[in-house]
Amino acid sequence: MNTSHATTPSSPPVVSGGGGGGPRRSGSLGPVGLVLAGGISVQFGGALAVTLMPRAGALGVVTLRLLAAALVLLLVCRPRLRGHSRTDWGTVIVFGVTMGAMNGLFYEAVARIPLGAAVTLEVLGPLALSVLASRRAINAVWAGLALLGVFLLGGGGFGALDPAGAAFALGAGAMWAAYIVFSARTGRRFPQADGLALAMAVAALLFLPLGVVASGGRLLDPVTVGLGSAVALLSSVLPYTLELLALRRLPASAFAVLMSLEPAIAATAGFLILGQALSAPQAVAIALVVAASMGAVRTQTGRRAVVAPDA
Repeated sequence: MNTSHATTPSSPPVVSGGGGGGPRRSGSLGPVGLVLAGGISVQFGGALAVTLMPRAGALGVVTLRLLAAALVLLLVCRPRLRGHSRTDWGTVIVFGVTMGAMNGLFYEAVARIPLGAAVTLEVLGPLALSVLASRRAINAVWAGLALLGVFLLGGGGFGALDPAGAAFALGAGAMWAAYIVFSARTGRRFPQADGLALAMAVAALLFLPLGVVASGGRLLDPVTVGLGSAVALLSSVLPYTLELLALRRLPASAFAVLMSLEPAIAATAGFLILGQALSAPQAVAIALVVAASMGAVRTQTGRRAVVAPDA
């Protein structure tokens, strides 16, 4: 998920932090590991969130997740409130709105359609961004390969899906693409994870009235609060922080295609943890999205290697 540099993926600011050739070389691998770790954390958090929905409802889960994540990030980061321009605040506010909408739409989708289908439809947003963000034709090939993979992983049964659930999932995908852009912009305007903490607070404040109306006193149940906090750590604090750090060093198209690994990670976790056997089409789908992601990363890494000596 990336950035205002999304329209100029070859620009040197993609790699931040300065330094010579060593940092550039390690950076080509570091962001990939951050993205993968974030994806694994999200899948465990998503599994826990499913168990929490009967207790608090979709909007209640989102509210608890955002509130707990905001509190943790604000306490850890203690972001500075003064000294920021109007553009800085505008960016972080839009980032927070996007984050809240992305979470809310996705959980509403999961309440109506299977998780695998929801993730598959949601991933279409980052895949579309990967094509629009890159000036290299080869990235359209990687995106198309990943799109085929996530379609196979969803079983190809989209015709029988609840229309509202499918619409919510597609809306979440659009917000995911917007999240890519504004997460990277926020990461460049605020130090460390300060911008993320402020954006999470914005999202939590916007969602609080919705959660209170939908779930009421159920949000105060100690067990529900504890589970919601765990969901926040696994699904928000850890992955969003890892992704924000990765966005400072990874081009838009490579990051967006890497996001297509989310359904594959979920399927693998289901096999390893829940004993859910993979069908032949699902195994092919995983191979396709992995190949697409590796191809995108190799393409972008090779491009930086060519550009770096002239920087």
